[in-house]
Amino acid sequence: MHSYLEFEKPVADLEGKVQELLSMQENGEAVDVGDEISRLQAKAQSAMVDIYANLTPWHKTQIARHPDRPHFREYVNQLIEEFTPLAGDRKFADDEAIQAGFGRFEGKPVAIMGHEKGHDTESRLRHNFGMARPEGYRKAVRIMELAERFNLPLITFVDTAGAYPGIGAEERGQAEAIARSTDACLAMNTPNVSLIIGEGGSGGAIAIAAANKVFMLEHAIYSVISPEGAASILWRDSTRAQDAATSMKITAQDLKEFKVIDDIVGEPVGGAHRNPESVIAQAGSLISSALAEYEGMSAQEIRKARRDRFLAIGRTL
Repeated sequence: MHSYLEFEKPVADLEGKVQELLSMQENGEAVDVGDEISRLQAKAQSAMVDIYANLTPWHKTQIARHPDRPHFREYVNQLIEEFTPLAGDRKFADDEAIQAGFGRFEGKPVAIMGHEKGHDTESRLRHNFGMARPEGYRKAVRIMELAERFNLPLITFVDTAGAYPGIGAEERGQAEAIARSTDACLAMNTPNVSLIIGEGGSGGAIAIAAANKVFMLEHAIYSVISPEGAASILWRDSTRAQDAATSMKITAQDLKEFKVIDDIVGEPVGGAHRNPESVIAQAGSLISSALAEYEGMSAQEIRKARRDRFLAIGRTL
């Protein structure tokens, strides 16, 4: 049973009725309700298609934050073989908001890292809801340096509301850690590909997403600040987050038009959580094609391609 977002309530009501009829049928409390079940299922599917054909940026924000969306762990489990996680920044501690390590993608060795939000209360607290502290970004830099040393491409999966804004994180140099991680991404001599799978929030995202190729899931979001944060600054009213989301151009479709991202991974009607295996397989194909573009390129050519990509953002000529 899926959990429903507020704007999916018409579908939830219909699918709830289907479940009631199925339960009655199983218990022998109803006879010959097959036609009614089929009718309601078709109506629910039609309603879902209509809803998802007219999504607003705020709706997409809610989908991007859906707790059942596939996270870093699911992508690694399906796409990466022999994954060996590495922990710690060799300076202060290990930050479980960013998971990282090495493995094989389509049989070839790669470095992998990404934000992990967690799936239940315990894991969400352990991973700090995907909001990394400075040690998380210093771990990211360590992985990037190792990837370069062994001439390995880097794949990153982005899913964070933003870097953790706590006092301890600021005391340990949060801004400096984000800046160094972003710089390390941009300066890599090996190709890097980034996929925004949920929320791409502010410096917390760009710190591991300044890549040769940046892709987004169809209903993911990518922004310099959360809609709630933008509303609090612009109107001093966080309840105007819907207005902010519309104005900020945070959707994959808008960002592709501005050349902030390179391509979009389609999602099934209802979001990635309704068929995660298919979405992850599509993402894997896109990542594979992207990495293939850089085979045989020199380090200088890889850096230049990345530089040209970022200089082209927002240009219309």
